Amino acid sequence: MDFLEPLLEQLDDMMVGFMKLLPLMGIAVLALIITWIASKIVRTILTKVLDKAHIRPSLRTLALTMAKIAVWTIGILISAAIVFPSLTPAKILAALGLGSIAIGFAFQDIFENFLAGVMIMLRRTMRIGDFIECEGVEGKIEQINIRDTYIRQTDNQLVLMPNSKLFKNEVYVRTEQEIRRYQIVCGVAYDVNLAEAKSVIDAAVKSVDLVNKDKPVQVFASEFNSSSVDFTIRWWAKSKPVDKMESQDAVIMAVKKALDDAGIEIPFPYITHTFKEKLDVQVEGDNDNKKKADKKSLK
Repeated sequence: MDFLEPLLEQLDDMMVGFMKLLPLMGIAVLALIITWIASKIVRTILTKVLDKAHIRPSLRTLALTMAKIAVWTIGILISAAIVFPSLTPAKILAALGLGSIAIGFAFQDIFENFLAGVMIMLRRTMRIGDFIECEGVEGKIEQINIRDTYIRQTDNQLVLMPNSKLFKNEVYVRTEQEIRRYQIVCGVAYDVNLAEAKSVIDAAVKSVDLVNKDKPVQVFASEFNSSSVDFTIRWWAKSKPVDKMESQDAVIMAVKKALDDAGIEIPFPYITHTFKEKLDVQVEGDNDNKKKADKKSLK
């Protein structure tokens, strides 16, 4: 049983060491509680300051997040130094330096999205409330976080898109300006007077209330199509997706009515067939007359 004595001594030393650490651990927990309180106070003060500054919501979120991270980092370092007195700030920084490569590889996506989130929040051209399109996702920005961005699609689905995608890929900000230019194509028959058709279309588009009156309406004869001469019609209206649909609906109906009233045909596609040999074509009425003639000759 001699082998138990060293083991019991080690356990006794560990228990004594643990008991010595208890007061320090209590102080460390108290330091974390003070850190939590300090974080709340800093957040409250900073929120009031930022509200008076009237900065963009994305920058406000970034400032609050960075302040919270800074307070908690200081609090955790102080707590660690209390529990382990030999752990100095220099040693902590050295340990972080040695482990930064391993941490970088392990949390590569997290750090990438974090840095991308910071850069996105610093942008002036993409704000909360804007309608954007990126990588096939289109919708309204509801929230920009450090790791991801909440995008509410027009069908009310919520998409959580990683910030790295928004930072590295093309982003179309649909509502960066109040108005946008839209266009449709309308064809008229080949026998139509194109100048007259252009004038009718131009007047019809300008009569729509949803079309912006400060921007020009443009109507161009753009293509000789298979069944029609096509006009490209351009106008300006508000930039939200629903504004696009509403103005497009109104413009199409106005153009169709105006062309109908003017007697201008919007042709259906048609096909002309050619045959190598001459065809004997008979009209149904001619066949009936021939049969009647045959009956009279029999009489």
